[in-house]
Amino acid sequence: MNLSKDAFGAGDHIEVEVLIIGSGAGGSPTAALLAEAGFDVLIVEEGEWYDQGSIKPFSLDQMEKQYRSGGVTVALGRPSIAYTEGRCAGGGTEVNSGLYKRPPHSMLTKWRDGYQIQNLELDDIDDIADEIERDLSVSYVPGESTLASQALARGATSLGWQNGEIPRWMSYPERGDALSGKRQSMTETYLPRAINAGAILSTGVRVERLEMTDATAGAAVVERRDGKAGRISFRHVFVCCGAIHTPALLQRSGIKGNIGKSLAVHPTVKLSAKFSEEINVDNDVPVHQVTEFFPHSSFGGSASQAGLLALALNDNWRAFRGQITDWRRMSVYYAAITSEGRGRVISVPGMRDPVVTYRLTKNDRTLLAISLGRLALAMLAAGAEAVYPSFRGAPVVRRPADVARLEAGFSATKASVMSVHLCSTVPMGEDPRLCGADSFGRVHGTTNVRVNDASLLPSAPGVNPQATVMALVVRNVRRFIEENVHA
Repeated sequence: MNLSKDAFGAGDHIEVEVLIIGSGAGGSPTAALLAEAGFDVLIVEEGEWYDQGSIKPFSLDQMEKQYRSGGVTVALGRPSIAYTEGRCAGGGTEVNSGLYKRPPHSMLTKWRDGYQIQNLELDDIDDIADEIERDLSVSYVPGESTLASQALARGATSLGWQNGEIPRWMSYPERGDALSGKRQSMTETYLPRAINAGAILSTGVRVERLEMTDATAGAAVVERRDGKAGRISFRHVFVCCGAIHTPALLQRSGIKGNIGKSLAVHPTVKLSAKFSEEINVDNDVPVHQVTEFFPHSSFGGSASQAGLLALALNDNWRAFRGQITDWRRMSVYYAAITSEGRGRVISVPGMRDPVVTYRLTKNDRTLLAISLGRLALAMLAAGAEAVYPSFRGAPVVRRPADVARLEAGFSATKASVMSVHLCSTVPMGEDPRLCGADSFGRVHGTTNVRVNDASLLPSAPGVNPQATVMALVVRNVRRFIEENVHA
């Protein structure tokens, strides 16, 4: 059921106490906790509301309706890196697989010390994670996972590599199975909580810029879905537009500093593995991951709908296209690395979307080749009869000896490198040389502008970042409530 409203009604100017821009994993928990604490909250979301289950996962329809630019966005470089962003009520939580990995203590400690993040207590983050896991019904698959997931686990175990099932925010019916769960995204959890507590969600509203007077933001200039302009006055604003559009909005508003200069991603390459039995699952992803090489790289399963499988084969289509007829016996897997490289987000006057760039280092390129080779070896160990790496001129891998040819022939510029994990464009902490926001998300140099999303992560965490994002978001908003408690 669509819970959004037109906050403007017949007017073009409204006033609120707290404006939250974006309704994903950052904006929705922020809104719920603030509304439950008694604040007057308005959430504006550029995309529209779509009920969970109303759109087929990983379909073209979903790409068109719930992704920014139909899922076709790219960070320029050699190679360019394709990335995806959710653009709908609930943001990326509506379109991702819901895999949940707690923030590693080693990573939090590294951030705390390296970026001078004050009061980042490990026990506090663990307590918040406990709460989030209850709120989102984070759980393991009841019974057996899908065959594609089992294959990855089998291959890793055969090689003696550490691996395991990653839990998801998913609710399962009694006696349910791997395909019967319902994703507990923001439209199922924190957004209804926020609205039930009195917050208003207005979809189809794009924020063009914040009006700044010296260090204080007083209003947001917006464009509504009908093309009309509007203006929202506020006392406090939380920018939760994601790691690309949060820094872009801040830049359009004239906010300078360490904004958009340190984009971090998990560069990812893929392959397709063919087995003797039918293994393809076209509406879900494998839940097992290989963590043997953490934090440098990890392996997992990807969406493998027939069209997406064809896309994975497309880099060497002339040689591999005949395999698409066997798509039911094939599944797509990925190798993701923790990159040394960094990118930039640059808002250009006159352009609606920012220019995004990213540079892989020499070590990144080497690690991508090694990781893809290791993933191919795991697939062979799982019983795959053939492996089809996703890069131009790739060899078919049928035996372990072929992995050396794969690694020798791989080049990042020949591959379709992509990422779904974007972060670190407004790093949090007190070190002015590195950080765009303070230890709790207030943008340096401002009095009332706060960021509360993946932009705050100081670096790519090496794991799915959403659990880390949400834990820090809850921590930050609770500090805000303490400092601005209502009488």
